[in-house]
Amino acid sequence: MDTHLFPLTAPRESPSRAVSGVIERVISDVPVPRTGPSRDPAPDAETVAHAAARNAALLSASLALPPGPLGMLTVLPDLYLIWKVQRQMVADIFALHGRTAELTRTHMLYCLFRHMASHVVRDVVVRAGERALVRQLSGAGLGAALGSLGATVVQRVAGTSVSRWVPLAGAAAVGAYAYWDTLQVARSARRLLEAVPGGVAPED
Repeated sequence: MDTHLFPLTAPRESPSRAVSGVIERVISDVPVPRTGPSRDPAPDAETVAHAAARNAALLSASLALPPGPLGMLTVLPDLYLIWKVQRQMVADIFALHGRTAELTRTHMLYCLFRHMASHVVRDVVVRAGERALVRQLSGAGLGAALGSLGATVVQRVAGTSVSRWVPLAGAAAVGAYAYWDTLQVARSARRLLEAVPGGVAPED
């Protein structure tokens, strides 16, 4: 993997390790929701999701506008800022369902990355009879998951980084992906809430 994809990392830090660190910082802080419980959370959650997707698309496309090496400088900041938008969206969706107190870092990890790396987070949700419960990860389990996620994200970015060398058209493609990606995060959050109607396991 070419380390120029993530030039903002420390000289001896691998790209996947740098991304893992960013993910850890993102999920370590559950933001205060900007919404409250809704009488009809489904359409309200849809509205929140599309607003967040538009913000993510605009942000990502703007950061991808500089072509060539200059554009590559924005890769890691882009990921961090998009994940922050998505993190806030997840908090807002949980709040619309009146479930803010249940949202933990493991839920956030699941919602943000299930669509991208289902092989990493598939064991987070387990069946307990008729209910689905979120199995909170231990320190070691979380570290292993973060390492795998970092490697997966680096591979994904490496596969799409060529678009950052194409002015305008490349930025549009990056923005479109950010829009789609954010809607997938919202979908995971809503499915998780539907699958765990009676509450979730507490954080260790």
